[in-house]
Amino acid sequence: MNAKAIEKRRRKEEMGSHAIRNLMILLFLFFVILVPCCSSSSSSIIQVKSGPSDVVWVVQLSDLHFSVHHPERAQDFKSVVGPTLSMINPSLVLITGDLTDGKSKDLLIMKQDKEEWIEYQNVMEDVVKRSGLNKSIFYDLRGNHDNFGVSSIGSPYDFFSTYSLNGQLRRSGQVNSIVIQTGERKLLFVGIDSTMSSGLQGPTNLFGHPTDQLLNQLSSALTQWDSQSAEPITKISFGHFPLSFSAASSSGKTLKDVLLKHSLSAYLCGHLHTKFGGNLKRHHESAGHLLYSHKLIQLDANRIHSDDKRNCSDGVKALEEFWEWEMGDWRKSRAMRILAIDRGYISFIDTDFKLGPKKTIILPTFPLDSRFMEASYYKHKCQSMDSSLYNNIRALVFSASPIVSVMARVYDSSPGKLVVVLETSLRKLETTSSRGDLYFAPWNFRAFEDPSPERFLLQIETTDIMGRSTLSELRPFSINGLHAKLLWSWKEFLVMGCQWDALYYLIFWSFYFFILSAILIPKILLSLSRKQYTYRHYISNKGFIRCMAWIFTELYNVSMVWGCLVGYLFYLILCPWFSGKVFTDSKERGYMTYRGWVLKPNEKGELEFLGFPDIMVVVLPHLFFVVLPAIVVIGALAAERGTYHDYLLSLSGKKEDDNQSEIKGSGPAGHGRNNRSKFLLSDRWVRNVILVVSLAIWWKHFQSCRALMKAYELHPIIHFPIYSLSIPLMLIYTIYKTGRI
Repeated sequence: MNAKAIEKRRRKEEMGSHAIRNLMILLFLFFVILVPCCSSSSSSIIQVKSGPSDVVWVVQLSDLHFSVHHPERAQDFKSVVGPTLSMINPSLVLITGDLTDGKSKDLLIMKQDKEEWIEYQNVMEDVVKRSGLNKSIFYDLRGNHDNFGVSSIGSPYDFFSTYSLNGQLRRSGQVNSIVIQTGERKLLFVGIDSTMSSGLQGPTNLFGHPTDQLLNQLSSALTQWDSQSAEPITKISFGHFPLSFSAASSSGKTLKDVLLKHSLSAYLCGHLHTKFGGNLKRHHESAGHLLYSHKLIQLDANRIHSDDKRNCSDGVKALEEFWEWEMGDWRKSRAMRILAIDRGYISFIDTDFKLGPKKTIILPTFPLDSRFMEASYYKHKCQSMDSSLYNNIRALVFSASPIVSVMARVYDSSPGKLVVVLETSLRKLETTSSRGDLYFAPWNFRAFEDPSPERFLLQIETTDIMGRSTLSELRPFSINGLHAKLLWSWKEFLVMGCQWDALYYLIFWSFYFFILSAILIPKILLSLSRKQYTYRHYISNKGFIRCMAWIFTELYNVSMVWGCLVGYLFYLILCPWFSGKVFTDSKERGYMTYRGWVLKPNEKGELEFLGFPDIMVVVLPHLFFVVLPAIVVIGALAAERGTYHDYLLSLSGKKEDDNQSEIKGSGPAGHGRNNRSKFLLSDRWVRNVILVVSLAIWWKHFQSCRALMKAYELHPIIHFPIYSLSIPLMLIYTIYKTGRI
């Protein structure tokens, strides 16, 4: 090969290597620059270098519901929150959804209001300024109210992307992770926006809808530091929707499934408001009772077994677990939560500002509240929790005035009343910064080891320079790692203990199985029977079966109504209930079935159902408060007619005997019977009671139809005639038919 050929080949190889290198550089730039810009998640790091060592506190607010119809909500927020945040000086401020209300004055029309969003932006600018905090430590996310009628992110009514803090700071991702770095550990906060990708107008916009892609992003965010940091990591997630109001993804995966796998300490949320109770907390485990394994219900808030007998040497894998803490709302309760992480262990206090700003707020951090301790008894027993953590009583004190004394008292509740068994003064931990004041006092914690996690209670009292005294709440504590029982009221159980996306179909089909069985099976049996069941037959041969046979016989005698009932029940399964406008920024109408809203077939020609199980707020009330009572009333009217008809026959049969008695001079007794008969004949009081119940059903149905008409711009004749008219017409016809004897 000559020299020219060799040189030509060398140049060609160099050009090839340059091309490969340039391609690698372009790929590098793509992944380093372009991919983060297009990513649906974002992250940031907050350095905490001063103040109490290894102690961090954050603030959570939720469900502000700023409304043009209730300006006091924004006014109170502006006057209270800014100065309070300045006093608390948190490392992070989380606002977990429902920033604006998005409802009309009559609460029936639900869509975005630009004026409310402008007010939110202005108020938050003022709060940031008054607090003296960096705007970048504020994180807000969407709630379902912030998504009413928004067809997609970036659409004309997507005001969150423009006026929210996250929108202004270009945090466009649905998953946001924040790392608070102390000298000893990392605190990882991961927020998730699981609102509908296409936000239906209310009321069928109630649930969180995490997709598989979103859950994968959340999982990645929760594991991002697992292999990159030798420091201990405390993980906390936050979102708007409680897990009981979060639907499963298309693959059946749930938000709970993801959170359980990542050694999470707590999940913070809002959405439910304090009107359902102040005890909306729930402990989640990876295993439990049969009912729990089916993911349907949980009977109490913390199903933690303090009598766990597992031996640590057995090598049994500890349960995956985390706490879910729903907080109150600002809308009515003026609630704020302060969450402290002291050496990796979480404490919190929920306080309200109904009476205005607080002069002093006290948050005990050790000993831990035995109602909400993170680690299970097995973990506490087998993973060698450092006992030195309990060497001191510790409390954070936030005050607008200088504090002159802090006193801790321990009460013993075992005598049946509270008895002070320890009283000690706490002193302030000296630091080089005024980031926050931590007070502590040594104590003999071993003296308070007890089998009961509720026997001993801690209370902190502070006195400021003005002589004002402030008391913290009484908190039970346990040195042994035992957990105090946390019981729900029935309302708290309904909203926190029931997994509604899994229960909806179960309730729906159970209703249909019961109703259709009750209507159709007796019809078949009675048609095969040669016996005639009447009221007189039931009276002479009492029994539950004879009673039901008589009632159903009377119902089937009103054959037209019975046929309409059966047809209506099948209509609700097979056909659309109504059609309506579901997006504010679109003229497109969809139709609702019991499976959800349908807009148009997808690219494959298949129907896509939106708003499942959100549509349960329309479906279940209609079935249980309209259809079921209507069936009962129709049966009762038919039975009353049969009873009254039999009564009239008995009167006509006795007429001659009564006349003979009068001729023979039966006297006052016969006259009394005639009076009673006339009274019963002229006043069908049972029927009148049933008519009042019918009016109540009509009113309930009218209210529901009116709400739907306003919410989705419906016309009762054009858009939902069968849904709106069937039940009233069946009741009217039954009343008319049973009124004729």
